[in-house]
Amino acid sequence: MSPQELQRVLQAGLLSFPLTDFDADLRFAPTPYAERLEWLQPYGASALFAAGGTGEFFSLEPAEFSQVVQVALDTCRGRTPILAGAGAGTTLAIRYAQEAERLGAQGLLLLPHYLTEASQEGLVAHVEAVCRSVRFGVVVYNRGACRLTPASLLQLADRCPNLIGFKDGVGDIEKFVAIRQTLGDRFAYLGGLPTAEVFAGAYKAMGCPVYSSAVFNFIPKTAMDFYNAHAAGDDETCNRLIRDFFLPYIALRNQGEGYAVSIVKAGATIAGHSAGPVRPPLSDLTAAEVEQLRALVAKLGPQ
Repeated sequence: MSPQELQRVLQAGLLSFPLTDFDADLRFAPTPYAERLEWLQPYGASALFAAGGTGEFFSLEPAEFSQVVQVALDTCRGRTPILAGAGAGTTLAIRYAQEAERLGAQGLLLLPHYLTEASQEGLVAHVEAVCRSVRFGVVVYNRGACRLTPASLLQLADRCPNLIGFKDGVGDIEKFVAIRQTLGDRFAYLGGLPTAEVFAGAYKAMGCPVYSSAVFNFIPKTAMDFYNAHAAGDDETCNRLIRDFFLPYIALRNQGEGYAVSIVKAGATIAGHSAGPVRPPLSDLTAAEVEQLRALVAKLGPQ
């Protein structure tokens, strides 16, 4: 898949990040991971991000990263495009990117680098180095320590033909509008705030109709129902689901640090497709919180 073909794929449809399955000893569990991908296939996500943020990329060491991406590719080949996550410092991010390309991934999501703040010049050099190290399409994730300005993205667009996507996890409306107006149709634009459904309407109004859904991992029917209503302009359905499910879900998610991933793993267990525990430094939901989530999910009906 060429970068331009990937860009077209990312401009419509629901995107998601599959959970990474761990066993009781916190080792990667390839068979349950493949079974998870098979379970999600019929629901029709347009692309999946293997070893992404919800897939706990930050906890994977390089050999595990390769295993996760390989299983995703073997399972979804010919059906759903797979983008691999990559992050950390420039040298290591290049290593992840090149490994994903070697394995046959259709593209890359470049996650924020680790810990330290950086100048715009440094961020441009980092993103450019990763893009130049591979031939497939790259989506940059604007979040955390990586917050690119319109001028920086314009430089990168000129220098890196394979940089084809911009995923926003910051939520700065003024900055996003400036980026969208400056870059026009040069990028595919993806909404990337946690529980993106709540922000989907606002992002669509700003020229970003596509987002990635974490809840697709445990309520795939509802996630698709919401996306289809969102795409069709069915505000009544979207508002009902936001009011009855997503806002209470966010309130529960906000009860613990790092719960944006932990609550999704709890949801997968409730759905009968457990991905095992999260790895430290994340922590799992308490038993009481799991029961609150179970009651919330039950109101949605069969998935």
